[in-house]
Amino acid sequence: QVQLVESGGGLVQAGGSLRLSCVASGRTFSMYAMGWFRQAPGKQRELVAAISSGGITTYTDSVKGRFTISRDNAKNTVFLQMNSLKPEDTAVYYCAAGYYYSTVVSGYDYWGQGTQVTVSS
Repeated sequence: QVQLVESGGGLVQAGGSLRLSCVASGRTFSMYAMGWFRQAPGKQRELVAAISSGGITTYTDSVKGRFTISRDNAKNTVFLQMNSLKPEDTAVYYCAAGYYYSTVVSGYDYWGQGTQVTVSS
């Protein structure tokens, strides 16, 4: 069982930056693939970025060049650095852990409670 706790969300103006963190419980964090997903009101949850246990990354097209996912296995933490934020990035952001690297919601086994990111224009 893995418990995930996100932090770092908030209100920011367009063009600003935020850094999300997700701390995982357990001693096998390095073995999990990790993902950041987001869900805006009335929309489906979508992948933002994912990182494999070996450090392979993938991003949804709308955030490429603006967001960076990284992980610190010694601290059981995955990060999402978000730069040049846009109003359309407004959503609840969720951290997820999975046994296999995946880009879809169903590929992840454990989820955090979410953190709100609001970007004002």
